[in-house]
Amino acid sequence: MTNHIKICLFFLFGIASAHAQEKVTLSGTIAEASSNETLIGVNIIIPELNVGTSTNAYGFYSITIPPGTYKVQVSYLGFKNIVETIAINDDVKKDFYLMNDAEELDEVVIEEDIEKISIKEPQMSVNTLTTATIKKIPAVLGEADVIKSILLLPGVSNAGEAASGFNVRGGAADQNLILLDEAIIFNSDHLFGFFSVFNPDAIKNIKLYKGGIPSRYGGRVSSVLDIYQKDGNSKDFHMTGGIGVVASRLLAEGPIVKDKGSFLIGGRSSYAHLFLKLTNNENSAYFYDLNTKLSYKFNDNNSLYLSGYFGRDVFNISDSFNNVYGNAVANVRWNHLFSDKLFSNLSLIYSDYYYGLSLDFVGFNWNSGIKNFNFKYDFKHYLSNTLKLHYGVNNIYYKFNPGEIEPEGENSGVNYFKLVDKYANEAAAYIDIEQNITEKLSVEYGIRFSRFDRLGQSEINVYENNNPVTYNQDLGIYEKATPIDTISKSKSTSIAAFNNLEPRLAVSYAIDDSQSVKASYNRMTQYLHLISNTSSPTPLDVWAPSGPFIKPQILDQVAIGYFKDINNNAYSLETEAFYKKIKNRIDYIDGADLIANNAIEQVILNGEAKAYGIEVLLKKNLGRLQGWLAYTLSESKQRTPGRNSTEPGINNGDWYFTPYDKTHDISVTGSYMLTNKWSFGANFIFQTGRPATFPYGQYEYEGINIPSYGPRNNNRLPFYNRLDLSATYIPKPKTNKKWQGEWVFSIYNVYNRKNAASITFRENMEEQRNEAVKLSIFGIVPSITYNFKF
Repeated sequence: MTNHIKICLFFLFGIASAHAQEKVTLSGTIAEASSNETLIGVNIIIPELNVGTSTNAYGFYSITIPPGTYKVQVSYLGFKNIVETIAINDDVKKDFYLMNDAEELDEVVIEEDIEKISIKEPQMSVNTLTTATIKKIPAVLGEADVIKSILLLPGVSNAGEAASGFNVRGGAADQNLILLDEAIIFNSDHLFGFFSVFNPDAIKNIKLYKGGIPSRYGGRVSSVLDIYQKDGNSKDFHMTGGIGVVASRLLAEGPIVKDKGSFLIGGRSSYAHLFLKLTNNENSAYFYDLNTKLSYKFNDNNSLYLSGYFGRDVFNISDSFNNVYGNAVANVRWNHLFSDKLFSNLSLIYSDYYYGLSLDFVGFNWNSGIKNFNFKYDFKHYLSNTLKLHYGVNNIYYKFNPGEIEPEGENSGVNYFKLVDKYANEAAAYIDIEQNITEKLSVEYGIRFSRFDRLGQSEINVYENNNPVTYNQDLGIYEKATPIDTISKSKSTSIAAFNNLEPRLAVSYAIDDSQSVKASYNRMTQYLHLISNTSSPTPLDVWAPSGPFIKPQILDQVAIGYFKDINNNAYSLETEAFYKKIKNRIDYIDGADLIANNAIEQVILNGEAKAYGIEVLLKKNLGRLQGWLAYTLSESKQRTPGRNSTEPGINNGDWYFTPYDKTHDISVTGSYMLTNKWSFGANFIFQTGRPATFPYGQYEYEGINIPSYGPRNNNRLPFYNRLDLSATYIPKPKTNKKWQGEWVFSIYNVYNRKNAASITFRENMEEQRNEAVKLSIFGIVPSITYNFKF
């Protein structure tokens, strides 16, 4: 640690000591009264002092004030407010338990909205969704879906229907860090994008960071989707579930030791393939997953959590093609309270993404995947009401299995083949500082130091002039270079190291209590790359670490926004403009072979990308009718210029639209409560068509018509639009009944729009000409789901 850092920390802790001598601290946890489930983002306000705070990811809060007797207000979306007068003459530990509004009131009155951005907080480019909101949104096949819900937010889109992943502010799907209870999820979809891997019944909180990302997050350059599972009910046993046309789910939770320990276990499975067997159709596609969590509170200062997820997708074609893939994660977390001002969380995390493929007609099995072991130690230090620190360290060890082919059967003509395993280690240390400089001006600033080591492997190619790609000037094409040697290095040896400082800054200036302007800057580094030349990730895609020939991606993003509460929070308006630039974005040479490639460096070049745009989110927060209108105007491009004056680069070194560019993206979603028995939901989506490369002409060679293509992504698919509707019927809305059930009727794509997922070009042999063929995934899709809990 440098002397400068030591001096800064000494100064900060000196301030804390001075405050401690004249003030006292109110701290504790806030949970749901009926289950002891801790609540994230609960507002705790002391109006007399005009100070407040909110709970962290584990329900803990701390607020430092002068000694005295004060009214303390506690409020949270969908829960009844607490207003309590407390004498605080010494440090006080006070836990609050909130009751759901529906448990006491016939009509739910929302006092605070956790889903809106706080006017005075410097945090921007962030969207928070509750599971209650997600379940109101009509979804394909009647299943509430986390990923489909965030696609309705400004700046978020995907490559089309049944496409995996999502894109944020013109970034690729692999540039999103997806966390489930802090564990990294490498593939967020079931059934190639029809469902997400997140069971909505098991989810507590969802937060999407699109910019202004705190320094505690790193490793991706586009966004962070941070998802926490429920802890489980430590008071009573309950079950929740749903029966749908395609899939069903069941979740059980209850106490291990009443008020101290709890368990949660939930499972989902699809079964549409069973109906195919009744028609003698030998093909099938289905998924299943399992969410688990154990929680135990030893005392007021120590809690232990064990959480896990396991999911698999299975895809069969006539028993001759079998595809299995999915995630498995586990996390052991220890929360410890050193004092009423210092909260810590220690996590040991394991994550495994597996992809398997079996081809019986060829006689081989293919296995690949990526594993990581993650150590995290985070601290939240409440120095004062105007100064908070969030700091910590983390270390991730990776093992990459790019692919392994095993012969199957005695008559298999395939020989065993193993792509070389790769290893890497990513370490980081960070500090975030939240500071209220004045009542109007607040800042959050910090820095992250990251180091990435590409570790040794059994075979490392050596190239002439250290160049794995050569340019053939005679043919005008890029070609693979031939290795001049192969060496071996121990996996305990670093063969390439990258060190990066990643500063973060967010500023908020409150014009008054109802409006503010905010600005942010962040630099982020991504050391892992998804090797894929499709617009949407597929399970066969392989992740590759940075190394001697693959540089890490480095992002610089700035954003500025205006935020306003309208009519006492009945409405809210969020507007942002952003610009971001990414260095070392991988591009592929023409004709690149990515599958089972043991030397991926031979087909890639480092380029750059940029994106900019404007986002608008107008929300209606109160009343029977609630919802939002989201609009994004943006542009996303990339280029790979020549490495020297004699090379043209890719696409002649010109900028071209990325596959995830959407000039206009409009989403409207709403829910209307007609009576306590009937409620309705609707979505409308309009998007500019995805960029594509179409032929601009053709020529004949030996009697065959061959298309000629222009610049990359110089054309577009037709614009995309659809309308979804849903209706929810609760036969017996009385909440004191042990069994509560509801019917959800939904129609996806009401007017049966045949949106183009892709357009391919082929030769029509009968008419001896090339023709365009549009592929559409969905037309109108009605569905019925029965949800229950008891």
